[in-house]
Amino acid sequence: MTDFTAPCDEKITEDNASIAAALENTSIPALMMSMLHMSGDTSILDGEIKPGMAFMGEIQGFLTPEQQAEVRAKALDIIIDYRDRNCELPEPPNKEVVHKMMQFIVGDEVPEEYVEMMIEDTSIYGKDERAFSWDKPVSDSAKQNFKVLVIGAGQSGVLAGIRMNEAGIPYTIVEKNRGIGGTWFENDYPGARVDVANHFYSYSFEPNHDWPEHYSRQPRLAAYFDRCAEKYQVKQHIQFETEVISCTYNDDNAMWSVLIRDGKGHERTEIYNALISGAGQLNRQKYPDIEGMDKFKGKAFHSSRWDWDTDLKGKRIAVIGTGASAFQLVPEIAKTAEHVTVYQRSPNWMFPNDRYHATVEDGKIWALKHLPYYGRWYRFLHFWMMADKTHPLLFVDPEWEHQDRSISEGNEFTRIMFSEYLEQQCGDDKELLAKVLPTYPPMGKRTLQDNGSWLGALKRDNVKLITHPVTQVTENGVIDDTGIEVEVDIIVYATGFHASRFLWPMTITGKNGIDLHEEWDDDPKTNLGITTPHFPNLFCVYGPGNNLGHGGSLIFYSECQIRYILECIKTLIQDGYKSIECTEQASEDYYQKFTEAADKTVWAHEGMDNWYKNKSGKVVTTSPWRLIDFWRWTKKPDLDHYTLQK
Repeated sequence: MTDFTAPCDEKITEDNASIAAALENTSIPALMMSMLHMSGDTSILDGEIKPGMAFMGEIQGFLTPEQQAEVRAKALDIIIDYRDRNCELPEPPNKEVVHKMMQFIVGDEVPEEYVEMMIEDTSIYGKDERAFSWDKPVSDSAKQNFKVLVIGAGQSGVLAGIRMNEAGIPYTIVEKNRGIGGTWFENDYPGARVDVANHFYSYSFEPNHDWPEHYSRQPRLAAYFDRCAEKYQVKQHIQFETEVISCTYNDDNAMWSVLIRDGKGHERTEIYNALISGAGQLNRQKYPDIEGMDKFKGKAFHSSRWDWDTDLKGKRIAVIGTGASAFQLVPEIAKTAEHVTVYQRSPNWMFPNDRYHATVEDGKIWALKHLPYYGRWYRFLHFWMMADKTHPLLFVDPEWEHQDRSISEGNEFTRIMFSEYLEQQCGDDKELLAKVLPTYPPMGKRTLQDNGSWLGALKRDNVKLITHPVTQVTENGVIDDTGIEVEVDIIVYATGFHASRFLWPMTITGKNGIDLHEEWDDDPKTNLGITTPHFPNLFCVYGPGNNLGHGGSLIFYSECQIRYILECIKTLIQDGYKSIECTEQASEDYYQKFTEAADKTVWAHEGMDNWYKNKSGKVVTTSPWRLIDFWRWTKKPDLDHYTLQK
């Protein structure tokens, strides 16, 4: 069972001076919420000191140094009293007070509909609200006779294992890699790190108070998921270096026949009642179609297949692509390479964030471990200002006059703010500014976090940014469309993934021999991106339309999807059904609703080129919904959307 029920990890035993020193590094809005929990004094919410509107990653509520000092002084008295009464808490705040606290910490109106979700995500009443439970008694034999295959041991696959352990349902996880973590195992290039604040990018039931950085690097992320798999006894269910080749549904017995290949090339067929795909969207490398790639005599590799045996010192390197991976790796490799040539297809809008490479201060780590619910409110602070609060900026205002550069008044404000940031970074270098300043509306592509490292790298003497398309790779280098060849020793293809080729390259055959890839044909029709007509007992996590493009955490989305999937499986087992299949009507209704919403977003705006679209230009990978909407829709399956077979 998941075990996050305590308001903090450790009791406070430090002396007054040590506590005061730790408080110097805390987020004041989160600290004030913890003060209320420790004291029970709700008058904190009505005091003169109130955080300003949560915005742009600001974790101090725009409070002045004097205001922060005053809060810390009051907090010290409350913490000392809490410590001296053996860290006993008063009754937790009721839902009405929780709602006030939510609005207080973010300095903004928060609709009441978010209260239940926030209570669930913070375990504020002492339990994991998303933990699995049966609705009625179920025999051990009914559980043991139902077997599930999970494809992938990334964060969603590990999560599926945790929840099935709670349910007592037998399962196997097959993982093509030799380790746990999925994208955080594979993408180990220099500088790889998460761009969602780690105190939000983690399981709700397993907060990690020891993140060394606010946006941690790949090794720490992979280690977190590995530790969770170990702690919750998932690891023994994983078969590493093993791939699913094909899955075929048998109409007669409502079972899936799965062809599996192990690391030695041996193939076997296994039978399962249900399949959960945790294969994700960003795990099959996409290489550009450039003439002569096979002729290059130097080293060449994709960013997600980094060749660590290759010494970069003194080497001339070409990086093709300027998306998220290049954005992170170029500043790192430029420190040791002789020269780096970066080939840009289009520039990126950047979100200024001073904490992007910053370490987490010792005092903040102490607060996360010792102050009741401090970490949970710190998580909500990030959720609100980096997720649903930004959602309205996605949608096109048809009355807005400047559609060529922005899509609404709010989007225009964002464009101005981001442009000023780029101008400040470039200084007097007008030529560089012209290259890196996007002409498309903000949020039309993935917005990247930046603390100055990207522009700082491009301004180095040993780095050159080229904005002409690459037309050819030769034995010795790269040629762009001006005909100029740059000789290099290494080529790094930072060119992304086949994001819209879901569940590829597996062959998935459903009822009546229907092939999933032919059925979807690059334009998937599903219910919630989780279930598909003609494919009973097949469930997707991070499937079609479930990428996040406006902020938020994919782990949050995975928790919603896994709960929904387990509720479907629960229905099968406890009510004696063989299969559950999404109806064509439910799929069509969701498809129409999704398309209508996605077509109104900046991602679908005229001229936008992004990996959110399929080959015909339709947005298929990324969710147009608020997180609260998806959370509500996935709390429990609507069985009217399904056909159940005994």
